[in-house]
Amino acid sequence: MENKKWRPGEQAPQSGNYTAYDSQGHNGGSTYLEKGQRFPATQHSGSYYELEQ
Repeated sequence: MENKKWRPGEQAPQSGNYTAYDSQGHNGGSTYLEKGQRFPATQHSGSYYELEQ
């Protein structure tokens, strides 16, 4: 099953640790967000977040 991806500015669907990835899939670090908080901006175009399992 493929992980759901969220873009900067979208709201976190649940509280948890989210990992940022650039458009080529390189790990850009992780952050903890509460449900409803917005994903922070990234320095690379095409970046996305995935919920850590």
